[in-house]
Amino acid sequence: MTTAIADKTPSAWPPRIVVCAGTAVLRDDKILLIRQAKGTSLAGQWSIPWGVVEPGETPDEAALRETLEEGGVTAVITGLLGYQNFAWENMTALIYLCRHLSGEAQHDGGQETDAAAYLSLAEIEALAEPIEPWCAWLAKRVLRGDYHLIPAEPDNPQRPKTAFF
Repeated sequence: MTTAIADKTPSAWPPRIVVCAGTAVLRDDKILLIRQAKGTSLAGQWSIPWGVVEPGETPDEAALRETLEEGGVTAVITGLLGYQNFAWENMTALIYLCRHLSGEAQHDGGQETDAAAYLSLAEIEALAEPIEPWCAWLAKRVLRGDYHLIPAEPDNPQRPKTAFF
């Protein structure tokens, strides 16, 4: 047991983890990718839309908000793709498979993103610009159909909150 846990000081207990949420939005045989703008942690790299879950949000709400904010697209969640603990400390993410509902892929004017597009597997593989490695791995798997989807469970006792089982 670490001292911080044993002490249970307000700054150390409970342990903090940053929860992020992202989407793999499909439109026909393409996936939505956004390019991170200058000044962001992934500046110049293409990625899926994703970000930190804000206070008062559920991860699925955050994922859809980030998709609209960063990529200009309204999407609907079809299921949970997975959960990723990242190699860097104290960050985890829930990733949802979505289908395009409305809007056109567009960046947010450079605040967080400076490009957005639906790309096919061939276009991703031919992309001359950098793509964040984990996002490239995920996008290619989704476009190849190499995933197991956990669907939303509409009859859960916590409705209207979403559950995936």
